[in-house]
Amino acid sequence: MISIIMGSQSDLETVNETINTLKEFKVKVEVKVLSAHRTPKELAAYVVNAPKKGIKVFIAAAGGAAALAGVIAAHSTLPVIGIPIETKSLKGIDSLLSTVQMPGGIPVASMAIGKAGAKNAALFALEILGISDKKISLKLMKYKQAMRAKIKKIKI
Repeated sequence: MISIIMGSQSDLETVNETINTLKEFKVKVEVKVLSAHRTPKELAAYVVNAPKKGIKVFIAAAGGAAALAGVIAAHSTLPVIGIPIETKSLKGIDSLLSTVQMPGGIPVASMAIGKAGAKNAALFALEILGISDKKISLKLMKYKQAMRAKIKKIKI
């Protein structure tokens, strides 16, 4: 199972890209709104207890001072994938830098800013799960083959 955590409900517009991609693959997903800054105790408790629920990968979406992915990684040994949310003031550069600049020992895989990153977060989580789940691995292979076929059909 994959856990998607957003720092704010306003992140849902971007995170829907992640959710919809995972639905395509029929993978169990749990979606939460928990903030590294506004609900730090609740976030830590959720992350610590997540493996008991069968969660194997975290996807964290946050904007601005995007500490969410790093806080999750600090409380878990499970893989954490960060989605930097685009912001009005700095166009998501602040989110990207907050997500990608983790101190040594607290790894976070950071995706691109916005919807492309949200889609790639889902696919990267599936690739992680696909290491030990042949069904997911096969679906990913077919997904990539379909992308290739679509590009090959383009005639200019």
